[in-house]
Amino acid sequence: MNNFDKVYHELLERVRDTGSKKSDRTGTGTTSLFGHQMRFDLSEGFPLLTTKKVFFKLVATELIWFMRGDTNIKYLLEYNNNIWNEWAFKRYVESDEYHGPDMTDFGRRALIDESFNEDYKREMDQFKQNILNDEVFAEKFGTLGNVYGKQWRHWEGPDGKIVDQLKNVVEAIKTNPYSRRHIVSAWNPSEIETMALPPCHSLFQFYVSDNKLSLQLYQRSADIFLGVPFNIASYSLLLILVARECGLEVGDYVHTIGDAHIYNNHADAVETQLSRTSFKPPTIKINSDKSMFDLEYEDFEVVDYESHGYISAPIAV
Repeated sequence: MNNFDKVYHELLERVRDTGSKKSDRTGTGTTSLFGHQMRFDLSEGFPLLTTKKVFFKLVATELIWFMRGDTNIKYLLEYNNNIWNEWAFKRYVESDEYHGPDMTDFGRRALIDESFNEDYKREMDQFKQNILNDEVFAEKFGTLGNVYGKQWRHWEGPDGKIVDQLKNVVEAIKTNPYSRRHIVSAWNPSEIETMALPPCHSLFQFYVSDNKLSLQLYQRSADIFLGVPFNIASYSLLLILVARECGLEVGDYVHTIGDAHIYNNHADAVETQLSRTSFKPPTIKINSDKSMFDLEYEDFEVVDYESHGYISAPIAV
C-alpha cells in the first residue's frame, strides 16, 4: 500500500470502527468522530488516491475556479464538472421562478423512487443547459453566493474593505517566508448566510522551512468518502502551485479534520475501497511558465496515474 492511500484508509477504518452514530443536517445519518490529522509528503508523488479513481479534471477545474474568485458554476459546467450542481439547483427549485415537478428533498428521493429520479434527471439536465446557454439565467441561478472563490480573492470586511487573501499570502511568502501569518480563511462569519454551503474546508496556512513550503488545511466538516479524496488532491495541488510561484520546493500537505464522517449510505462503498490494494502514486507536470493565477486546466498533466475503478455513492445535499 502506498503511503498516500494507506493514510487515507486508516482514516476510513478509524471512523468506521470507533465513530459514533449521529443524525445530521441532510437527514442521511453518519458515523462520525471529532479530530483527525493526516500528513502527506509530496516529495513521494502526488496524492491522487489509487484505490478508487479520482478524476483530476474535476479537482483542477474546481481549484482554478476558486483561485479566480469565481462563484458561478457556469465555468465548471463548461468542463463538465458537476460537483457543485446540486447546491445551485436547490436554490433554483426553491425559487418562485421554478414551475416544474416538486423537487423537495431531491437528493434522497432520487435514490429510492425511480419515477421521481427520471423527473429529477430531466429537470437537472435542463437546468444545466440553461446555465450554459442563457446568460441571464446563469447569472441569477448559477451563483452559489459568497463561497470559497469570493473569500479567497475578494474577502469583504464589515467596513467594506476588500482583501485579496490568496494574492497577499503569496506575496508574503516571497517577502517574509518565516512569518506565522500565512493564512487564508474561507470562514467569513458576516457572510455565512449568503453562501449555498458554508465552507467545509475553512482555513489553510502555509509554512516555510529549509526552502520547502508546507500547507495545513483545517476542515470543519468532512465527508470522508466522497469529499476528502478531492480535498487532499486539491490542496496538494494548491501547495505545488504556490511553491512554484514562490521558488520553493514542496514539503508536506497536512490535513486536519474536525467532524470526520461516513454517511450511512456510503458504508458499502467504503468496504469496497478498503478491500483494494494500491498502485504507485502519480506525479504532476505543469506545462506552462504562466503565473498560477493565469493557468488553465489544459496546462496540467497527470503522469503515470493507475487506479482501481470509480466507486459511486450518493451526495448528501
